[in-house]
Amino acid sequence: MYGSPLSQQARKMMILGSGELGKEVVLEAQRLGVETIAVDRYDNAPAMQVAHRKYVTDMLDGDAIRRIIEEERPDLIVPEIEAIATETLLALEAEGHHVIPTARAARLTMDREGIRRLAAETLGLPTAPYRFADSLDELRAAAAELGFPCVIKPIMSSSGKGQSVCRSEAELESCWNYAMEGGRAKKARIIVEGFVTFDSEITLLTVRSVSGTSYCPPIGHVQKDGDYIESWQPHEMSEAHIREAEDIALRITEELGGYGIYGVELFLTPDGVLFSEVSPRPHDTGMVTMATQDLSEFALHVRAILGFPIPAIRLLTPGASHTLKADRESAEFRIGGIEEALSVPNTQVRLFGKPETKTGRRMAVVLSSSVDVEAARDLARTAAECLHIDYK
Repeated sequence: MYGSPLSQQARKMMILGSGELGKEVVLEAQRLGVETIAVDRYDNAPAMQVAHRKYVTDMLDGDAIRRIIEEERPDLIVPEIEAIATETLLALEAEGHHVIPTARAARLTMDREGIRRLAAETLGLPTAPYRFADSLDELRAAAAELGFPCVIKPIMSSSGKGQSVCRSEAELESCWNYAMEGGRAKKARIIVEGFVTFDSEITLLTVRSVSGTSYCPPIGHVQKDGDYIESWQPHEMSEAHIREAEDIALRITEELGGYGIYGVELFLTPDGVLFSEVSPRPHDTGMVTMATQDLSEFALHVRAILGFPIPAIRLLTPGASHTLKADRESAEFRIGGIEEALSVPNTQVRLFGKPETKTGRRMAVVLSSSVDVEAARDLARTAAECLHIDYK
């Protein structure tokens, strides 16, 4: 039973991280009568614009996060970004607070070392070969062992920040410096991965709920500098690859536990499916589900974490998404071309409402549907090309 928001009987959800994904989670929660509180490190973040209340704080400041949670006493604490004081979440969970999906999942998945060791060394899942390095000299040794090209990533970052492909020994120092600049925590530690030759990479959205574990049709995507540019659903896969992908997703999400949606990232190779990463929350590539499924990834996430049953997930139509990214930093800008983009058949536009642009920052997404994936991708690209950012 649920009381009305802003009443003594309200069910309260606090979202830690208030970007475009958090905004959609807040909207879905409100549709089910939940009172929402949005928290992030900057003011007027997208989810703050639709939540009942907001707080601005350093998300890595555990004492500050604790003060806000103790003041609000939410029924559900929903991390929506990686860079959070997860040790504080572990302590709060031990004290009886409900962290989604679990505080352990939030801690492990914000740390590339923790999740990779869990997947490869504890669960025995197939992954790319990897090493860790705490210095440029250790990076040189790891690259010599793994060979070139290799992929270099900070232990903790988001949206591809600090990630690069190093193609020669001469590039190692610049890749190290780029990783140090892009990391979201003050840790001089990176993961070095052997370069995987893959046919494609996918996101398998995996939902854990009272109804058990279920899967959305696989989502293909294209990344640039570690951040997605476009995605589409369904991605064509063999039955054997689908079974492998679902088995990997089941094993990693069962280990992490809790209810909610997980974005499991996988490589499809000629030799089989490899685990890459997992996020215990809606995934950016999964925004396409707002145009393709009867229940989007955000609706599925909210239903699952509220303890409601999840029906069979239905793909209504093939579809695709394509992002609009900024190419500079500015607090004075406008997004144009919306009318032209919306003139493209079977197309929607989502403007995120972020208060500032930054180089590479996602500012909007186009969602298109059609009779097949390639046609939907063409529509989404055409619509995205209509959009433009005008800076003062």
